[in-house]
Amino acid sequence: MDYLKIIEDELKTYFPRGKERNSLIEKCLIDSMEYSLEAGGKRIRPTLVILFSKAFGGSVNAALPFACGIEMIHTYSLIHDDLPCMDDDDLRRGKPSNHKVFGEDIALLAGDALLTNAFSAMLSEKAVSLVGADKAARCAKIMADYAGMYGMIGGQVIDLLSEHKSVSVDVLKDMHLKKTGALIKSACAMGAVVGGASEEEIAHAVSYGENLGLAFQIMDDILDVTSTEKELGKPIGSDKENEKSTFVKLLGLDKCRSLVNEYTDKAIKALDCLRGDTKELKDIAVKMSERKN
Repeated sequence: MDYLKIIEDELKTYFPRGKERNSLIEKCLIDSMEYSLEAGGKRIRPTLVILFSKAFGGSVNAALPFACGIEMIHTYSLIHDDLPCMDDDDLRRGKPSNHKVFGEDIALLAGDALLTNAFSAMLSEKAVSLVGADKAARCAKIMADYAGMYGMIGGQVIDLLSEHKSVSVDVLKDMHLKKTGALIKSACAMGAVVGGASEEEIAHAVSYGENLGLAFQIMDDILDVTSTEKELGKPIGSDKENEKSTFVKLLGLDKCRSLVNEYTDKAIKALDCLRGDTKELKDIAVKMSERKN
């Protein structure tokens, strides 16, 4: 099944098209939102929502509003992350960053609008009709908690406060469990909820997401020093330029490669306690540990 196409087709349904769009005063905002939302990417987070739903007997269709919601939140975070007041990056996924095309003001508002639209999607009439009000509300709460001050945003704050400082591996791990890992964990948890998992099974899904998130971030740190700007589609060496602590800087490449394998193995092991077919989830973990971009 082509999850990437399914997700991208569904994302388009949340925006006006044609004459309706062209007549809107807010057209520049919507253009900005879609510019980043449709810029490509692996769509790992929405795919995890779908796969965990499937693993517990849920349908792909039922998972889609929540898959789209998390991709909107991930995209908003990237738009804001590239702003001059944050990482000040000019390139994202091989294209000029949102603020380089639409200006800082519209880019900021596009991120805000994507965040708001994410919850509109997850709490829409369609979402409620597919999974029920209780599951929709629980998924929205999961997303809010993991994306908020003790999750993704909290991790970003730790990142900003750690610039030009030497921090410990424990602080670095905590930062990435929040900044990167929180959304991945929320994807796994929401998919499990949609599929009808038990509380114990949801906990195992979150454990998978936590370990996958750490492996993913450590690979990011590795690629930032071993890859090229063309391969990654974004600037390389920016962490060094901003004097940020990274796993590679603190532990070295060999140890980091070992940790990627360790956390990948832990993620896969967390799936052993789950009912249903988890082969695709195992394949994603392995693929992420071997990626080149």
